[in-house]
Amino acid sequence: MPTGIIKWFNPKKGYGFVTPEDGSNYPFDTITAVDDPGLDTLNDGDKIEYELVEGQNGKASADNIKIVS
Repeated sequence: MPTGIIKWFNPKKGYGFVTPEDGSNYPFDTITAVDDPGLDTLNDGDKIEYELVEGQNGKASADNIKIVS
């Protein structure tokens, strides 16, 4: 699974962007993609694991997001 850092996340709007550790393009993420039980938001700077999927707009999205330490 790719890893990255939450660059920006807006909990009110439920979306944000990830800075991938491998230097690739920023995937879009949504709160509905968060996979950790009880996690209802993401914070700027959180380190995460995620799967890349094709988003509704045809761009890459982060899915099955999990916070890692």
